Amino acid sequence: MTPDSPVLPNDVEALKRLVCEQAALLEARDVELQTQAIRIEQLKAQLAKLRRMQFGRSSEKLDRAIEQLELLLEDLGEEQAERPGSPKPASIAEKQKPVRRPLPDSLPRDEIVHQAACACPRCGGELRKLGEDVTELLEYVPSSFKVIRHVRPKFSCRRCEAITQAPMPSLPIERGRPGAGLIAHVLVSKYADHLPLYRQSGIYERQGIDLERSTLADWVGSSSALLAPLVEALRKDVMSSDALHGDDTPVPVLAPGTGKTKTGRLWTYVRDGRPHVDRRTPAAVYFYSPDRKGEHPAAHLANFRGVLHADGYAGFNAIFEKGDVTEAACWAHVRRKFFDEYETKQAPAAKETLDRIGALYGIEEEARGKPPDERRRLRQERSKPLLDDLHAWLSATKPKLSQKTDLAAAIRYTLSRWTALTRFAENGRLEIDNNAAERAIRPLALGRKNYLFAGSDKGGQRAAAIYSLIETARMNGIDPEAYLRDVIARIADHPINRIAELLPWNWASVPLDKAA
Repeated sequence: MTPDSPVLPNDVEALKRLVCEQAALLEARDVELQTQAIRIEQLKAQLAKLRRMQFGRSSEKLDRAIEQLELLLEDLGEEQAERPGSPKPASIAEKQKPVRRPLPDSLPRDEIVHQAACACPRCGGELRKLGEDVTELLEYVPSSFKVIRHVRPKFSCRRCEAITQAPMPSLPIERGRPGAGLIAHVLVSKYADHLPLYRQSGIYERQGIDLERSTLADWVGSSSALLAPLVEALRKDVMSSDALHGDDTPVPVLAPGTGKTKTGRLWTYVRDGRPHVDRRTPAAVYFYSPDRKGEHPAAHLANFRGVLHADGYAGFNAIFEKGDVTEAACWAHVRRKFFDEYETKQAPAAKETLDRIGALYGIEEEARGKPPDERRRLRQERSKPLLDDLHAWLSATKPKLSQKTDLAAAIRYTLSRWTALTRFAENGRLEIDNNAAERAIRPLALGRKNYLFAGSDKGGQRAAAIYSLIETARMNGIDPEAYLRDVIARIADHPINRIAELLPWNWASVPLDKAA
């Protein structure tokens, strides 16, 4: 018995009472853990519902509710982690346990060898090696700064006294001190990691580097101007596609002279042919506008000819009416309306519609990754009969409902867009929904929670430009910071008539040493 061991009574009855008390404590703890786990699941479900409600809206009250739920979930998770001796209930633990993946081979490794004793601790005999156990831990080493000194020796000719010196390489920012890697880090931290410049300034100050927010702002503006030709080339390339996904999201912007904010819009247009094995690489471009008038998407899509996946925004109607752009409506948007109705009222008609839409998505799972002709054949054989049945069922159900209900409104919305909703079944290059655009919008929604998105309309335009490059790089499996670091270092001296060589998919195909 160790000194810390509890002193147990010798009396049998006392021992029985102690065992019963301990059993009761354990049972109470298990109940508490089970209740806490159920509470976490409830909060996650509530949070998911609020996020669905949040999409496409600008309710500050809803944003705050989501943030509070996220903080509460973090608090509950931290509370569970504080109890090393209190495992989660088996069913919950198995459901939530993440899959442990091996650490990437590309990471540098430092080895710490823990040598055993030189002789056997039991008998003092000589030891022989049987093997070794290796345990890998993932560690973080804070990023560091360094100074690059460009040294250019001067030479004079002994005969004519002419002075010779190597020219100074072009700098990312004329008469500026930042290197391309630092500028890329600032841009990615601001737009991809959602760290406003004042927070970055504080982080750098802790590392002994004094970089004022105004200085960082100058760098962002200058680099945006430097990258403008590349962004324009990216936009032209995307608009030459035959099918796009389009969407927009609100962004708060400071209104000059009022001290208040107004609501601007960020628009995205996405080309993503990966589900039908398209030879063209995926890409996304963003545009900023101070409001949501239909004239803005009309200007963005002035040179586009093809099919636009959209979610029913009326501002696109004038574009569709001209005839150059064809609408493909979004089944995910339709499904969301029936899902909300089922969640709140458990309406049987809503559940029936959800099941029928789910069957369409099941066929799409099989179609993903197949060429367009095969996708069209699969949809004609299996999806089209389901669509015909769904149209007949919705048409028969609509007169039976009160036309003032949300469910009736959802059915009217679906039937009024039926041609656009079923267009995917006729073309294997189209998608059943507009989720590609929604995925491109999601990072912007995360950024809104961290900072006032733009200080002016110009700031919104800069953000749209940088987001275009970052998101396109990510869609092509490229590290945005590595991409911007190299492009910013080279773009000043790159021929303008070959600017397309620096687009993410072309950049990725050229070895870095050859590109340099």
